[in-house]
Amino acid sequence: MSEYSPPVEHRKLEMHLWWITAILIGINVGLFGWQAMHGMDVSQPSTRDAILWGADYAPLTYLAEPMRLFSSMFFHFGLIHLMLNMWALYIFGSVAEQLFGRMYFIGLYVCAGLMGSLLSGYMNIQDSYNLIEGGVANPDLLPAVSAGASGAVMGLGASLTVLALLPMLPQQRFILDKKTLVMVMGLNLALGFMISGINNAAHIGGMLMGAFLTLLWYIGQKMQRSHLFNLIALIVGFGLCVLLYQHNLALLEPIRPLWQEILEMMQQQLKL
Repeated sequence: MSEYSPPVEHRKLEMHLWWITAILIGINVGLFGWQAMHGMDVSQPSTRDAILWGADYAPLTYLAEPMRLFSSMFFHFGLIHLMLNMWALYIFGSVAEQLFGRMYFIGLYVCAGLMGSLLSGYMNIQDSYNLIEGGVANPDLLPAVSAGASGAVMGLGASLTVLALLPMLPQQRFILDKKTLVMVMGLNLALGFMISGINNAAHIGGMLMGAFLTLLWYIGQKMQRSHLFNLIALIVGFGLCVLLYQHNLALLEPIRPLWQEILEMMQQQLKL
């Protein structure tokens, strides 16, 4: 995954103020340690291990196990991948949790992660259509295994960027450096297009959801109806995830036989 740099903020952070972020980091690190104890290669996990531990493989996810849209947020392809994402989660999450409040923060995190997985699935479906239309076996158009917290983390980064670009709220606890945030997010997005192996669709999906939910949160703060707007925003966010999932299922129908065949070949090859 791409590297992240911290946004600039001007208050000292204390762990009891961002304990949800700390728990998320602990869960990711704990799961990685548990996977390593069960024989997973910590430097470069195999595709088989990734599938067994909940990574997202679109044919498997959409034909049999949709839970992978969520579980893939907690699997990482090696120690470096984990460290980069957890560092970014600490930097963005410790600030976002205090700005948005714990409940909205966790809702935004989950929605962004799900939207990242869903947009990634949508792109896999489009690639399969292109594969059929091209009539040539192009490995680049085959579904790929993907995982990681980066979709959710990029959602947090986008939320802070949007908040930095908007007029500062009277009760806002942090002064966010808009130039730094825009540069960091733009750089990570650009690297996703330039470097192979990065699931940029997941990054973009997470960013779009993070930005959208931040705008709704901001409106609620400005209208002094934060509790109502927060509830509506999270319902809308999860609703959009459901709608995209249903849309993907509808798009999948014409290529279902192809994906079924691809899935069976994968299972035979990996002895799943």
